[in-house]
Amino acid sequence: MDYGKYLYEQKKAEKKQKKGQKQTEVKGIRISLRIGDHDLQTKIKKAKGFFDSGNLVKFTLIFKGREHAHTDLGYQKFEQIIDELKEIATIDTAPKKQGSHLMMILAPK
Repeated sequence: MDYGKYLYEQKKAEKKQKKGQKQTEVKGIRISLRIGDHDLQTKIKKAKGFFDSGNLVKFTLIFKGREHAHTDLGYQKFEQIIDELKEIATIDTAPKKQGSHLMMILAPK
């Protein structure tokens, strides 16, 4: 048996195997504290599309200026998002504050 031909067949088999794999990505959606209801529904609809593709979704809420004093409102926004997506998604990383950002990661069920 030719060793070069054997290596070629092995590489070919590896490529075929890798091609069949689907890697999940983390898609990001940025919102602000002052986002309107319709705009939020549009972001949630976009997240549903990401979940249909099998991706994780990272929601980031950015506080600016005096909004830093109202982090509780940010957590309320995230609760609203969680309520909307509870049927198709689970919480992968709970909402947590990092500097001026509030982040959470949701995974498809």
